[in-house]
Amino acid sequence: MKKTSRFGKFLYISVTLSFLVPIVYLILRMIFGGSGSTSEAGFHSESDYLLMLMQCVLGLVTIHLPSILERKFRFELPSLLYGFYIVFLYCAIFLGEVRSFYYLVPQWDSVCHFCSSMMMGFFGLMVVTILNRDRHLAVSLSPFFVCLFAFCFSVALGAIWEIYEFAADGLFGMNMQKFMLADGTVLAGHAALADTMKDIIVDVLGSLLASTIGYFSIRKGDGWYIPTLTDEKENKE
Repeated sequence: MKKTSRFGKFLYISVTLSFLVPIVYLILRMIFGGSGSTSEAGFHSESDYLLMLMQCVLGLVTIHLPSILERKFRFELPSLLYGFYIVFLYCAIFLGEVRSFYYLVPQWDSVCHFCSSMMMGFFGLMVVTILNRDRHLAVSLSPFFVCLFAFCFSVALGAIWEIYEFAADGLFGMNMQKFMLADGTVLAGHAALADTMKDIIVDVLGSLLASTIGYFSIRKGDGWYIPTLTDEKENKE
């Protein structure tokens, strides 16, 4: 447990620094100006720098969500799920945005969407598990409805993310929905919708896989994704 805790702290510190350093650089660049070339469209345009800043700030906020929720709802997140969460943030924000993996690595965006939808699916399973085990709530769902909730929960969060991308593109002139090619060509019609619809389809597939795994895990009594409630841990000790 101590080794797991140390590794979790190492991941947390490393990923937090990977967000802080670009934030400092980008703020200094905005204040004093930068000499970066904008010739590499899609990599170093001003909107891309703004997107990097927004995503890194968002990363700093979301990386603390597990600890905030743990304190508020009195549970302990499984170390495997927490590690997966931290690694995902690093891959999606630092590698994806700061290091331009979304442009350099084919299907990097789809891989991140698939992993995030699976993670949100397991998080949905956690939410229902906590409710099912709360003695103050009259909630007792069958394994099927537990997994149905997790599926809908994950897909709903994926839809909210697409709304965020659409709003960011419209308000700040970004290209999160990839309606514009790296050379500046604006897509139209079916081609302009391709990235958004691909993301939604991948989200559904990832959510379905997480729900299916959760269903068979519940049936077998294997709850590796189930959080430890603080009250239960204190009673055992």
